[in-house]
Amino acid sequence: MRRRTLLTATATAGPVALLTGLDDALANTPAPVGTGPLDARLSSARALYDQGRHSQLLAALPALIADGHSASASRQSLDQARLSSVYSLASAVLIKLGSYDRARLTADRARTWAEVSGSPLAAAAAARELAIVLRHQDRHADAQRLMTSAAATVEATGLRTEPAAAAYAQMLCTLAYTAARGGERADALAMTEEARRAACRLPGTAPAGRLFPISPAAVDLYAVGVHWALGDAGAALDAGKNLRADQFSTAERKARMGTDMARAWWAWNRPAQTARALLDAYRASPGEVRDRPAIRSIVDELAERHPRTTGVRELHTAVTRA
Repeated sequence: MRRRTLLTATATAGPVALLTGLDDALANTPAPVGTGPLDARLSSARALYDQGRHSQLLAALPALIADGHSASASRQSLDQARLSSVYSLASAVLIKLGSYDRARLTADRARTWAEVSGSPLAAAAAARELAIVLRHQDRHADAQRLMTSAAATVEATGLRTEPAAAAYAQMLCTLAYTAARGGERADALAMTEEARRAACRLPGTAPAGRLFPISPAAVDLYAVGVHWALGDAGAALDAGKNLRADQFSTAERKARMGTDMARAWWAWNRPAQTARALLDAYRASPGEVRDRPAIRSIVDELAERHPRTTGVRELHTAVTRA
């Protein structure tokens, strides 16, 4: 009965309402649930993130945290790395929702368990989430130092495997965007080019389950964000002109392409193109438009300032009705 009640709440409650359950789990780790292999459940949770199903992911996280802690009692490095991954995933969705204080807490825990496990990939993932939080808290220099160190640590592994090479390319992408948000133009552009070189050996579509599913097209999408963050909307639009949704394997990335292009169109004062890009993003993953405060604010501004522009009413109705 309790499980049916939880599933009903998941279907009807928005992400904000479900944060209370996560808060409780972070304050006092729940008793283990043990409803199946942790690897499979973590994979399912990542799939929820990739689909933009933020409410369902938030509902699943308390049990994942509980069972991750229970498994880590084995003191096996793999179990400790899994727990770090659970906390990194929690940080990622909390960042999407603009809940940066909670994301800082989960990112710190992800780093702690990654260090205990000794896994360089888990450590890279945790460092990336923390750097993103720091960036949103206007601590750009700290975020850039953290990502520079994380990239160097991954590079020191020798990059002999494809997952390690993907991790390195992802660190460079995040470092480039972090530098851009901090106004470090030369560093941002240099890191973007380095990320392109690093991604050349990677497949066009990342294998399922890869921790860092970066690809050459994904690097080009980061370049859109880098130029936008540097205040050059024209360069951002040029960087993304050849991107297509079919180059990305997940709904989250397809939608991210739409929202990143929309930000550039909005900065270029093109409301019709902005609305069209956001509609594309919404069709790929409604949560990527509805749940992200910065994107939702563009939708609201479009409705207020350009209510008669093609696509604006359809977009605003879809987002506010959800």
